[in-house]
Amino acid sequence: MKNRLPTHLVAVFLGGIVGTALRLALDEVVPHADEQFPASTLVINVIGSFVLGWLTGGLFSRDVSTVVKAAIGPGVLGSFTTFSAVILALVLLAASSPSQVVLAVIYLAATLLLGFGAAFVGLRVGARGAGPRCDDPRRDTNAEVAE
Repeated sequence: MKNRLPTHLVAVFLGGIVGTALRLALDEVVPHADEQFPASTLVINVIGSFVLGWLTGGLFSRDVSTVVKAAIGPGVLGSFTTFSAVILALVLLAASSPSQVVLAVIYLAATLLLGFGAAFVGLRVGARGAGPRCDDPRRDTNAEVAE
């Protein structure tokens, strides 16, 4: 079997460029100061949670090239959503004044609950997509698997 690591790395790199550009664009559309609720980061992470759930429940569970999976999953979505951005937004918000600690806790709770909900709904929506899953016995086993 061929070593696909270089191809996968390039796919993740190129996907990362797209995801980073999308994140920057959304940050520009919904800007916030350090002492304000980080709405853009929350929106980014909820969207990313939904899309990754949708892809995992649908497209990624079918015969999709591992290169495409690498480009979209860790590439686009990995650079679009980042845990470090969530934590930095929390720290900056909480450190801006003692009264903002409550808002930081609300942001953390909203991030976790909305992210969980979005991923759950995404999995459900993706599972309803067209075509049988890889593990579906009705799948045509004579079809060539894309790589």
